[in-house]
Amino acid sequence: MESLYPDSTSSTKSAPIPVSSATSTDQPAQPAPDHSQVPGVVIDHSPASSGRYIGSPSIAILPNGDYVASHDFFDHAPDQTRNAASTVFSSADKGRTWRKSADITPLFWGKLFVHRDALYILGTRHEYGDVLIRRSVDGGRTWTEPTGSTTGLLRKGKYHCAPCQTLLRDGRIWRSMELFTGGAWGNFSALVMTAPADSDLLNADSWTFSECLPMQAGFSWLEGCVLLSPDDKVVNVLRTNGNGGDRAAIVHVAADGNSLSFDPADDFIDMPGGGVKFTILHDKPTSRYWSIVSKQTNPEAYRNNLVLISSGDLRDWRVESPLLCHADGERHAWQYIDWQFDGDDIVFVSRTAYDDGLGGAYNAHDANYLTFHRIADFRKRIAGAFVD
Repeated sequence: MESLYPDSTSSTKSAPIPVSSATSTDQPAQPAPDHSQVPGVVIDHSPASSGRYIGSPSIAILPNGDYVASHDFFDHAPDQTRNAASTVFSSADKGRTWRKSADITPLFWGKLFVHRDALYILGTRHEYGDVLIRRSVDGGRTWTEPTGSTTGLLRKGKYHCAPCQTLLRDGRIWRSMELFTGGAWGNFSALVMTAPADSDLLNADSWTFSECLPMQAGFSWLEGCVLLSPDDKVVNVLRTNGNGGDRAAIVHVAADGNSLSFDPADDFIDMPGGGVKFTILHDKPTSRYWSIVSKQTNPEAYRNNLVLISSGDLRDWRVESPLLCHADGERHAWQYIDWQFDGDDIVFVSRTAYDDGLGGAYNAHDANYLTFHRIADFRKRIAGAFVD
């Protein structure tokens, strides 16, 4: 199939893009990227030579069934206060082909979500920046501008997040966030933000921010998932960087949303991929929580062993099936997976590091692809079967 966006492929396995001929100045021809071996559908590509790496994958499903995906770029520049941009893509054929919809600046670490037929993206202005939200009523082609407190600037400060899901519960929207307290990377306090579901989500006055839960000794709070526990309470399940590659933590949110609590003796959980960003969603037909994670132990791995996991209680997790793996963990990875249920399937997007014929990714962390994948009939999935 013909590509709908430059530097992307629309099919799972396409032929290598031919090398172009030399220019009239007799400069050596530059090799073109080869996406043919990359698993999944390539939505976007940024070669390592650009110095811009793909981050923050996000996906949402519009009311009409179309998919929308987004990502931002990061680099190694010392200035972390510049405005940051995100790129938005859409697919009208269930992820087989993708078209670029918009570039939106500023917006970093953004998560797409649909609420009352409108599309939103919530993140920060830049790394450790103000909390911003933007809205689109045309499927992601045009977006509101967060110029002030009534148009999407929700809170000023040094905030950190990732594409973390929103929860709709008892007439309110809930979402996790972290506050950067300064100094070394990882000095984050955890918090949640909440707003009435029928309020103007672009108005800062609609949102309440909880008190911060300070950083704990020995690990960092990172990139939490706000969801309902088995006993119907709002919890924030967080990555605990530095506490082991397959460990996470359950933080309890007060009923009024004003405070968080954590018991280190009871609230750490063994969870495959718990040391790397994850998304957890609850599936009513199975009465189980599901996630797609970069499992890092047994065997030891970086982010090159992607698996599907589930739990009945958020505490005891089991691996349901492998999804994607690669023997080389230095320049290959699937990470920061964001995903949605779509009927009997799961659809997900990945910050992917993979060979592109141009020297590959800068490293496994600094990814060169945004890719789309589908797990067909996930509830009946055969253990040991991989996906494209």
